[in-house]
Amino acid sequence: MNKTELAAHIAEQYGIEPDSPWADSPEYKVFRHGGSKKWFALIMTIPAKKLGLSGGALDVVNLKCDPMLVGSLTRERGVFPAWHMNKTHWITVALDGSADSELTKMLLDASFTLTAPERKQSKGSNV
Repeated sequence: MNKTELAAHIAEQYGIEPDSPWADSPEYKVFRHGGSKKWFALIMTIPAKKLGLSGGALDVVNLKCDPMLVGSLTRERGVFPAWHMNKTHWITVALDGSADSELTKMLLDASFTLTAPERKQSKGSNV
């Protein structure tokens, strides 16, 4: 899966278009929940060496992750400890075809759920 395919999947799955909050990096795309504006995905291009890889630029996505799963997920091909974010709660997934597309979609769904606004119970509700 590449960054164009991932952005299209997010638009189709969640109806969310990205924004580019940094004037000096307009290619960085942030995907947020509508009401809370919490991030669930950040697509960017970084030097491969930042992830301990050789080569030039690498497209990646940062996704929120259950801290209990980070260690095992980073053993998967194309999944790394988060670059430039909290490594306990975020992971980085390469968008160069090395990470499994279905795993990437699953991790995206998990990130979307983990960052979703909390639903408040109405008073008197037992649910």
